[in-house]
Amino acid sequence: MRVDKFLWCVRYYKTRNMVTEACKKNHITVNGIIAKPSKEVFPTDKITFRKDQITQIIVVLDIPANRVAAKLVDIYRKNETPIETFQHLELLKLSK
Repeated sequence: MRVDKFLWCVRYYKTRNMVTEACKKNHITVNGIIAKPSKEVFPTDKITFRKDQITQIIVVLDIPANRVAAKLVDIYRKNETPIETFQHLELLKLSK
């Protein structure tokens, strides 16, 4: 499955166009290599992307047939983003 479709299917982006724009800005990498929207992803691939001031790291566990419900997202990906990253974002929000 294409990386843009995968990130859309597991609900990290609202539209595939938003994923395409992120790819064009070099915000998305697959296994450490900058990805184009058409890059194929397979189970065990590590996707790193920057969204909302957070660099997120996810591992592909399975490929969905199409967009999945929010409750089922954990079946298809494993989030490996360090907890400290989210805590840092909360501190930034509180400091404003």
